[in-house]
Amino acid sequence: MSARRIAAVAATAVLALTGAVFTAGSGLAADRDPAQGKGKAKAKNVILLIGDGMGETHVDAASIRYYGADGQLAMESLPALGSVQTYAVERNSATPELVTDSASAATAWSSGVKTYNAAIGVDAYGAIVPTLMEQAKTAGYRTGNVSTAEITDATPAAMFAHAALRGCQGPTYTPASCETLGGEPYLPIAQQIARNNVADVILGGGNARFTPEDQTVMESNGYEVLGALGTTVATGAELAAVTGNDRRVIGLFNTGNLTVEVNKAKAFPTAQVQAEPSLPEMTAKAIDLLAHSADARRRGFFLQVEGAMIDKRSHANDAAQTLGEMKAFDDAVAAAYEYAQRDKNTLVIVTADHECAGFNIIGKGSFTNAEAGSPPANQSGTSSTQTPVRASNSALDPARSTGPVNGAGAADAANFAPATFRTLDDPAEVVDGSLDASLWLTYLAGNHTGADVPIFSYGPGSDRFVGEQDNTDLYDEMAAAIKLKVAP
Repeated sequence: MSARRIAAVAATAVLALTGAVFTAGSGLAADRDPAQGKGKAKAKNVILLIGDGMGETHVDAASIRYYGADGQLAMESLPALGSVQTYAVERNSATPELVTDSASAATAWSSGVKTYNAAIGVDAYGAIVPTLMEQAKTAGYRTGNVSTAEITDATPAAMFAHAALRGCQGPTYTPASCETLGGEPYLPIAQQIARNNVADVILGGGNARFTPEDQTVMESNGYEVLGALGTTVATGAELAAVTGNDRRVIGLFNTGNLTVEVNKAKAFPTAQVQAEPSLPEMTAKAIDLLAHSADARRRGFFLQVEGAMIDKRSHANDAAQTLGEMKAFDDAVAAAYEYAQRDKNTLVIVTADHECAGFNIIGKGSFTNAEAGSPPANQSGTSSTQTPVRASNSALDPARSTGPVNGAGAADAANFAPATFRTLDDPAEVVDGSLDASLWLTYLAGNHTGADVPIFSYGPGSDRFVGEQDNTDLYDEMAAAIKLKVAP
C-alpha cells in the first residue's frame, strides 16, 4: 500500500467520524468542496464503474506495475473508501452461497436483492425485480450502459433485463434459461434490450447476439444504430462522429467481447481490432452524450460502466492481460472522476462484483513463469477467447476450476509459476519475466473467490459508501444519493 493510499485510508476514517474528507496529493486529488460527500447531499448524476473480478490485489498490482510502489491509480484518488461483501444465495432459498458470480452480484446492486448465481434481474425464487436503471429512466433520467463484454452478458444485462439464467442472451438459447416463474418464456436478453428503451446509450460488444429485426425495432424507437445489428460491427470512428445532445445510440464493436488491450497493441493488430474504441473512450463519449441532453440538464443521468475483461483474463490466469485491463479500466475511472470534479454534482462509485482467481503479490523466488514454457503469462499473445498452451505445446490448458487448490491445470508450470513484471522502481535494464523484476504475481485458482472487494467513491453522498457494506446496500444508497424513490 502506497504512502498516499495510507493517507487516503486515514482520510476515510476522518470522513466516517466527521463527514469531512481530504485525499493526499496526486494529479487527480480532490480539493475540499461541496462535491465531497455529506450524507444529506443530493447528487444529480451517478456513474457506477464495475471492475469485473477486481479484488484488492488487482488494484495494488496495477498501481505498482504502472506507477511504482508509492504510486496510485486514479480510483485510489477517490477520497471515500470501503469494502463490499459479495455472497449470493442458493436458488429458492435464503441459504448463503459464499462465492458469487457476476449475474447474482450485479442483480444485488441493480435491484437490492440477494439471488442465486446466474440469475439476471430476478430474486432467489425467480420473481422479476425492478432495476435501478429502469426506475431512473421512468423518473426522467438519461441512462447509459457500457461494457467491454457482450452487452447481453451478466453485469450489463442485470441493469436492464431479466432472465432466469444468464445464458438467455440470444439469438439462440435454452428454454430453461429463458423461463419465467410461471413457466412462460422470457424474450432473450438481446431482444429485451432492443425493445425496452431502458438505456439511452448502449456501448460494448455482442453484435452477434442481435438481429436485423432488433435494429428495425430500435431505429423505430429513435436509436442511432452504429454499424448494423447482427451483421456489421460498429467502429470507434463511428462513435466519435456521433453528435447531438438528445441522441439514443447503440454501438456494438465486436461480435463477442471486445479485444483485450494487450492484444490490440501486440498480437492482433487487425483493422477491426484497431477500430474498436477503448473503454476510456466509450466512457468519455457516454458521459458526453448523457450529460448534455435536455433530460440530464433537467433531472440528471445514471451510467454504468464495466471493465469486463479483468475477470475473463483472471480466469485464464493471464497476469499481463489482467494488468492491461486494469489500466484501461482505471483510465475510464479517470475520465469519470475528471468529469465529476468539474461538474460538482456527480457521484462516482468504483467497485467490483467479486474477486477472481485469488490474485497475489508474492516475494521474489528462484523460478519464474518465463522459464516454464511458452507462452509465459506476462508475455501472452492469446486472444480473449483462447487460453495459453501447455509448456509441451501439445494441448490447450484444461479448465482450472475443478481442483482443490489450483484446479486441473495445477501441474502445468507455465500457468502456475509466478509471472514477473518490472516497475518504475526497477533499474532500466530489468525486463518483464526476469528474476530481477520486483513485481511477482501468482493466482490461486481459475475461478471466483469469496473475498470482499474494494469500493471507492467521490461526490455528493460518497460518505454513504464508507466502511463495510453488502452489495445489496449499493442499490439503496445510490437511489438515496439522487433522492430517487425506488421499490423496497
